[in-house]
Amino acid sequence: MSVAPDNELRQRLKSAIWYTVGKIVDEECLQLNVNATPQYIAALTELVYTQAATLATDIESFAHHARRKVISTEDVLMMCRRNDGLRDVLEEFVEELESKKREQKNASKALG
Repeated sequence: MSVAPDNELRQRLKSAIWYTVGKIVDEECLQLNVNATPQYIAALTELVYTQAATLATDIESFAHHARRKVISTEDVLMMCRRNDGLRDVLEEFVEELESKKREQKNASKALG
């Protein structure tokens, strides 16, 4: 893969993050009756992007350490091992997804 498509993908991701951060900031500013500068949104976007890149690298490292080539739910949960609140939310989310998956599997068995 060449560098240009990788850079283009990175820029598209940053644009999507900027858009999402901007929408969240706008909603919060309306509720709090305050203003946020474009520089604030840009700085927050860079912070979110950098944090996401760091998390991705760490999660890949957990999978590699476990001698796996594919990232699993356990790797993501390992990443938040020091944040009990986040871990609880993610575990609940994973359980909901697994429950829905089981329901869909059972429904397809009943039809077939």
